[in-house]
Amino acid sequence: QVQLVESGGGLVQPGGSLRLSCAASGSIFSISAMGWYRQTPGKQRELVAAITSGGRTNYADSVKGRFTISRDNAKNTVFLQMNSLKPEDTAVYYCNAEIIPPGGVVVLDYWGQGTQVTVSS
Repeated sequence: QVQLVESGGGLVQPGGSLRLSCAASGSIFSISAMGWYRQTPGKQRELVAAITSGGRTNYADSVKGRFTISRDNAKNTVFLQMNSLKPEDTAVYYCNAEIIPPGGVVVLDYWGQGTQVTVSS
């Protein structure tokens, strides 16, 4: 029904930058919110940043001041600009979208497949 396609992950040195992108496609009436989560082995998946269709944002304390989330509503795309990257940012980053399907009355959660971000010297 809905597909989320992520890109932009990779290997970067500490202090470097990466820009993640996630585009949603399929049977979509509207998207109320999109966000990024990350997960490492043995740890719970955690929210990194989220943004509503109106532009309201939330960030994890650990990334405030370094990461910026933005959204292109016309293209159903969300971005995560990651600056001043640290080794502890290493994780698989997952895109999430809260989507209202055509004719729907509740939102449905969809997830991307994840993109690896590795911060290492």
